[in-house]
Amino acid sequence: MTVDRLIDGVIGREGGYTNNPADPGGATMWGITERVARANGYLGPMSEMLRDTAKDIYFEQYVRKPGFAAVMAVNENIAEELVDTGVNMGPAIAATFLQTALNAFNNQGTDYPDLKVDGDCGPATVSALNAFLVHRGHDGEIVMLRALNAQQGCRYLSIGANRPASEAFEFGWFLRRVA
Repeated sequence: MTVDRLIDGVIGREGGYTNNPADPGGATMWGITERVARANGYLGPMSEMLRDTAKDIYFEQYVRKPGFAAVMAVNENIAEELVDTGVNMGPAIAATFLQTALNAFNNQGTDYPDLKVDGDCGPATVSALNAFLVHRGHDGEIVMLRALNAQQGCRYLSIGANRPASEAFEFGWFLRRVA
């Protein structure tokens, strides 16, 4: 899988222009919120944002900047899950999910050291992921994807419980985001 295919998959799940009053993110195009678009230099109407502009923003904000490109070099499927979660919840949340799971699976620090759960997907996190996958093999990928999705699902339920307007999105989040 290439980064382009990964981003195209996210855009496919996000869709085109929307401005749902129940969405605290406000107006979005290709899943890019107006706040993120403006922070990345896009000044035009959200409904007119080009797909290529969105792809550039996705790469910078949700692949390169949070360190998920390094994860992609280790495991493409886990990187895809992190990028998708990062788009929907924020990259630091996705990285925190990964760090939490890695700490839970490190056999009390004997397989690799515990990580600081800080939402920074840096070299220590990538190294721990690599060690986990070397130790656990293909089953490690399956278990990690399940752990990431379980945490994501729990967070969605918490969001809906704490912000009733978000209940409008719960079914879709679980349908398209939680495997």
